[in-house]
Amino acid sequence: MAITKEDCLKLARESNVKFIRLQFTDILGILKNISITVEQLEKALNGELMFDGSSIEGFVRIEESDMYLRPDPNTFVVYPWRSSEGGVARLMCDVYNPDGTPFIGCPRNTLKRVLAEAAEMGYTMYVGPELEFFLFHVDAEGKATTITHDKAGYFDMAPVDRGENARRDIVLNLEKMGFEIEASHHEVAPGQHEIDFKYSNALDMADKMVTFRIVVRTIAQRHGLHATFMPKPIFGINGSGMHVNQSLFKNGKNAFYDPNGPMELSEIAYNYIAGILAHTKYFTAITNPTVNSYKRLVPGYEAPCYIAWSGRNRSPLIRIPAKRGSSTRIELRSPDPSCNPYLALAVQLKAGLDGIKKKMKPPAAVDLNIFAMDDRERMELGIESLPRDLNEALELLSQDKVIQEALGEHIYHRFMEAKLKEYENYRLTVHQWELDRYLETY
Repeated sequence: MAITKEDCLKLARESNVKFIRLQFTDILGILKNISITVEQLEKALNGELMFDGSSIEGFVRIEESDMYLRPDPNTFVVYPWRSSEGGVARLMCDVYNPDGTPFIGCPRNTLKRVLAEAAEMGYTMYVGPELEFFLFHVDAEGKATTITHDKAGYFDMAPVDRGENARRDIVLNLEKMGFEIEASHHEVAPGQHEIDFKYSNALDMADKMVTFRIVVRTIAQRHGLHATFMPKPIFGINGSGMHVNQSLFKNGKNAFYDPNGPMELSEIAYNYIAGILAHTKYFTAITNPTVNSYKRLVPGYEAPCYIAWSGRNRSPLIRIPAKRGSSTRIELRSPDPSCNPYLALAVQLKAGLDGIKKKMKPPAAVDLNIFAMDDRERMELGIESLPRDLNEALELLSQDKVIQEALGEHIYHRFMEAKLKEYENYRLTVHQWELDRYLETY
């Protein structure tokens, strides 16, 4: 049920909230925050709160800096770890221009635009992400390390570490905030954890994914730990992914399910899979947006790096989980948690809708272990690879008009500009590996 402006004001009073954090992300997915007192909440809900957009990465130039925040009352959530005296709540916001039009550089507006395109076709997107992260110790000065005393592995019961208590506390706080958690467990690597959300509509889930990062970091800090969503913090062990379970509903029913179809999947599901496969290497710069992202997308650590799909095994890019009926879905396994959730979901949906519009057919499912194949075997099966680094991913993004359309011209150009600069800085930096390899040899 939708929450009105009046409901929001009433909730704030009843929850003894003193401060409201009005939140939105920049183009790179970094959460931004404007704090107001509860006395200013009505003014904010009326869309009267202005801020300087020129100070936000990828927004606007200094001569066009005035922007307005419009909080979404449905996103009102009280932070449970704050004291009852002077509590703190958050509201996610859309960014608007002074003339009252949606700002094209706002990632949340971008997702809403693609969701509206799906709605015109009769579809609602539902998403259930699986978010992985590492919990590390901090040093004597409180700075993050990559040290963990955790000796546990996948699904282990009792890691010898503070991480288990921290993860339990994270889940409890998320549930107090109204988040539905399906599962939480230890992951493969030492210090690595996963928390899975129950599926929800795409906009609600993107908002939750953004807030999730703040909750995890805050609770970890209270346990004397540092939480990181960096995709590959340690060489030689698994990196952190953000598997995205997704489905489309039409007229209240799962559009991916057909009890009479092959694998009990509908033609729409196959079209959607084909669209994702056709565009995935072109949108990888969005779902895997950092230099470090590509240290994870390598063979040997369970992360997919080959473009294929399967109803059985976990080596391809897309897996079809076993449940059917209303739970029928596809799982895209390549994204990582450093992405901007709004943009990542927007490009995935746009790719799938393109598959539906063009009635694309996916290649045959690959039910063999792709990691065990050599290059010749993969070539014979027509299995392509994801980009090997950020530079290649950006070059591919520049070739796909459908994905550029999903982002909009403003975000596409600003994202490319920022990320090309990031890659160039990385390319010019002398890294520790080079010093270890060459300093005494030459």
